[in-house]
Amino acid sequence: MLFSKKNLVVFNFFLLLVKLKPIYMKIKFLLTAFAIMLSFSAAYASFPVKRAAVATENNVIEESTSEDVMKAVPAARAGKDKWVAAALWFVLGGFAAHRWYIGSPWYWNVLYIITFGFFIVGHIIDIVQILTDSYPGL
Repeated sequence: MLFSKKNLVVFNFFLLLVKLKPIYMKIKFLLTAFAIMLSFSAAYASFPVKRAAVATENNVIEESTSEDVMKAVPAARAGKDKWVAAALWFVLGGFAAHRWYIGSPWYWNVLYIITFGFFIVGHIIDIVQILTDSYPGL
């Protein structure tokens, strides 16, 4: 027997590659041409763009007396209540309610919800920081 089964399989595979080579070459040529066209194309705005920047400066001077300052002091409050944040952590911690209350950036809060409290480790770190008053915003 001139051709064994193994030789026929290799021969058929070779014939298949020979048949697919023109298609492969066409795709390769088209992708190369497309990449070249994209690299040399220039983008222009279809509307007029003003290049000059105008800078204005406004100076406002406010005078305040010591009485005005003393009246405003009792209204000033530093941060949020840690016990409210701890209660929100306990009840709605999975939804990052304590983080929304304290004022963390929204994107960190969404990431906290998606990753289940940063894979539970962040959940524990949050309560420790809340109770020790080291959480930013408290």
